[in-house]
Amino acid sequence: MTGAYLGVLALLGLFAAHRLVLCVVYVRRRAAPAPPAPVDPPVVTVQLPVYDEASVVERLLDAAAAIDWPRDRLEIQVLDDSTDETTALVAAKVAELRARGIDAAHVRRGERTGFKAGALEHGLRLARGELLAVFDADFVPPPDVLARTTGCFADPAIGMVQARWGHLNRDASLLTQAQALLLDGHFVLEHGARARAGCFFNFSGTAGVWRKAAIVDAGGWQADTLTEDMDLSVRAQLRGWRFAFLPDVVVPAELPADMNAFRSQQFRWAKGQVQVARKLGGAVARAPLPAWKRVDALAHLTSNVSYLFLFAACLLLPWTVGASFPAPSFLGATAAMAAFYALAQREIGGGAWSALARAPLLMAVCAGLSAHQSRAVVEALAGRASTFVRTPKTGGRPPRYRAARSWAFAVELGVAAYLAAGAVVAARAGAWGTLAFLLVFAGGFVYVGAASLRGRR
Repeated sequence: MTGAYLGVLALLGLFAAHRLVLCVVYVRRRAAPAPPAPVDPPVVTVQLPVYDEASVVERLLDAAAAIDWPRDRLEIQVLDDSTDETTALVAAKVAELRARGIDAAHVRRGERTGFKAGALEHGLRLARGELLAVFDADFVPPPDVLARTTGCFADPAIGMVQARWGHLNRDASLLTQAQALLLDGHFVLEHGARARAGCFFNFSGTAGVWRKAAIVDAGGWQADTLTEDMDLSVRAQLRGWRFAFLPDVVVPAELPADMNAFRSQQFRWAKGQVQVARKLGGAVARAPLPAWKRVDALAHLTSNVSYLFLFAACLLLPWTVGASFPAPSFLGATAAMAAFYALAQREIGGGAWSALARAPLLMAVCAGLSAHQSRAVVEALAGRASTFVRTPKTGGRPPRYRAARSWAFAVELGVAAYLAAGAVVAARAGAWGTLAFLLVFAGGFVYVGAASLRGRR
């Protein structure tokens, strides 16, 4: 057991070390200057993929209509695959916008083939814009979003520009606070470091602007993975297109406030990412790029595999009671995580000390999710397909989301009981460092499992 534990920890350490390398790259490389405003504004199609979004769709359309851009060079496409009252709301709002002289189209398909990727590909064929701005239903694009992003396309090699996600409900709960910290770290440091170093990074599915020619050149939107955004991003960059990231352009959105909605989202992201690694990892490994850029791209595509190692470490930790290494080894991982997210908060003017204080919360949530995420990784590695499940949005109203029938919560609560038993053994042995981590991990599994069970009722 000790050897297995050390092996798992070594593998986890590789992922942690890679994040620290990204921190160093971010700090050592200066950010690119702000893009100039385009002298001749291009025609832009704003694409709004929606599916049963009655709670937020009117807010989305109002925000899109308020974008400050010449009206003769702005097209709004509502790519509506809805099966509920959303369609009537969209029809009424689009009619209102058209009466105000705004070029808005309500685009319906005969069937939801390809889910979001299929909707975007269908809209691509109808779009008149040379640039395509994509916003999911829960996002609220600011009026200056196009004025601050389209200048990057003066460089003909730029294929996509990504803005940073903001958080409308950041302080709604411990869950949303944890998500905000995780996403801020991803955007500020992962996207930021990779963009500064000229490495591959991905369009995040929304709050970004694409050059239409780049999408077409890369083969268009494809629905054979659950993360169509990452799939297209890798294919476009393999074709030589470069991406830009603008951390100061913030597009606020709603974080899932329900544990089951959050788990569903994380499952889709983890499984889709590994699916893209299976699909395109070989092409990335053979790409005519510096070796360190290929290694970084492959590390990014496989980063969710770390959940397998984290889950294994949680299961093995009780068997190491009495050994001297468990607490110091996990303490190092905690310090690396805390430094990563504290640096991200410092860069955006958030509370670095608050991020440091929340490091145990982040570790608990990640541990609690590790069983569910491990299943996503294993399914992707095994080539098992699954349906695209959207993340529900509430618009600040009481959530109506109900999870599909699942017994995952029972696994999580069972693991929590197992870790709690290990904590009793650690307490009796006086292994206080190991005890602390067992309690954090047990708390994470209790939190995730109990919140998931509560959301089913």
